[in-house]
Amino acid sequence: MREINLILPPDIGFDDKRLRQFLFETGKTLEGEFFQIERRSVDARKRRVNINLRISIDKKPFTTEFHEYQRSDNNVSHSPEIIIVGAGPAGLFAALKAIELGIKPVIFERGKDVRDRRRDIAAINKQHTVNPDSNYCFGEGGAGTYSDGKLYTRSKKRGSVRRIFEILVAHGASENIFYESHPHIGTNKLPKIIAGMREHILERGGEIHFNSRVVDLNISGGQVRGIKLADGTSRKALAVILATGHSARDIFDILYQHKIRIEAKPFALGVRVEHPQALIDQIQYHCESRGDYLPASSYSLVHQSSLGAIERGVFSFCMCPGGFIVPAATSQQEVVVNGMSPSTRNSRYANSGIVVAVELDDIREYLKWGPLAALKFQMSIEQKAWESAGRTQQAPAQRLMDFVDGKFSSQLVKSSYQPGLSSVMMEELLPTFIWDRLKQGFRAFGQKMPGYLTNEAQIVGVESRTSSPVRIPRDPGSLEHVEMKGLYPCGEGAGYAGGIVSAAMDGERVIQKVGQEIKAAKN
Repeated sequence: MREINLILPPDIGFDDKRLRQFLFETGKTLEGEFFQIERRSVDARKRRVNINLRISIDKKPFTTEFHEYQRSDNNVSHSPEIIIVGAGPAGLFAALKAIELGIKPVIFERGKDVRDRRRDIAAINKQHTVNPDSNYCFGEGGAGTYSDGKLYTRSKKRGSVRRIFEILVAHGASENIFYESHPHIGTNKLPKIIAGMREHILERGGEIHFNSRVVDLNISGGQVRGIKLADGTSRKALAVILATGHSARDIFDILYQHKIRIEAKPFALGVRVEHPQALIDQIQYHCESRGDYLPASSYSLVHQSSLGAIERGVFSFCMCPGGFIVPAATSQQEVVVNGMSPSTRNSRYANSGIVVAVELDDIREYLKWGPLAALKFQMSIEQKAWESAGRTQQAPAQRLMDFVDGKFSSQLVKSSYQPGLSSVMMEELLPTFIWDRLKQGFRAFGQKMPGYLTNEAQIVGVESRTSSPVRIPRDPGSLEHVEMKGLYPCGEGAGYAGGIVSAAMDGERVIQKVGQEIKAAKN
């Protein structure tokens, strides 16, 4: 076996048949040899593909080998039970790990399964009707199901990224996530993968209850003993894992009412900017057209803004090449936007969140709300967005150059956002410390990417669900709540993750600790 590194044109680097022919014709592989891609990335400026290959005479090493995950045959129907609140990445991966550990996971998800959830998503786009329990954020797979499916993370010390990838591939994801430099799955393929995870959990004796909203915690003796559901029923368990995502505000209210310690947390807020994908391709690839093989180009931008001698970061967030802007509200009287992409990233539009870091010092008037301060600020902006755009799921929008120059956009450009747009002055919607810093950021981005700052693009508001505005503190060793026994905060909603992979790893970490507690109690 040997490894080679090549720099190739896109029509060879992204076409396995042509690549195989090229390797043989150039003598890099001989008759009877096989290759496997180890790593592939794009050099945008040179419009070339950097590719690392393993070559061998034995095809066996190139079949998919799972080194860190093996599908468990455990039947946990009669095993000790733990409750998982939320069927997003953290909850689903916690459940899969629980089965490996011989623990029965019982998941309660307020929303619907992926198939039924589609009807409610269609209702938001077409009728402007938001089901507070089933939407782009709530339902099987959580907010990650209807997203770009990006899989890159900086949280590599928290667990094995390879293991998470292997689990995804085992349940239907493409093997290319193993070697692409910026792997993603795509919103069109995620539902099938999520359904595959559900089927495995049920086959091995776990339980998943949809349309089951948790309305209270059952507490006695300073310990969480179970949950109470909206239908009035209760369920007991040895432990309760909260994996509810960053938008489950009622869960924060439950904790607040029980005086269970939670903390206000800095987050980021801003807008989503949408450009023609062809324009971003021209800027990044330095050509008129990217052709048939180069992927839709992306970007990552950051600027340190200054206002009144206080510096705050302005940065791109969840950039979706070839994607769509979608309505991410979880109640009727708010407007929230997010981005997603299909696996092919073939939309005519490129969009990205452009957000400003929000520290607690920036929102002093909300500090009276204590641990809910950042949450109340977030809610106030989303409600203003709803008011400003006509009290529907239409989103407030303004052309990019008009925003920077302080001009009203008398006409907006076409957008991927299905519920429609309403032209507003964003300065009237956003607080000064947000819109002023956004303008600074856009000017800086226009210098870094000439052509970016244009009225061909427009901003759409508001991008506010970047991360949880509340942290549920937990012991760094046991991962149990710092004060309440039996309660395990987990994933993005608790403030310990920031995407599919990091949430999945956190779910596995938490259930590992729960398993240790159960084992210790037995002994």
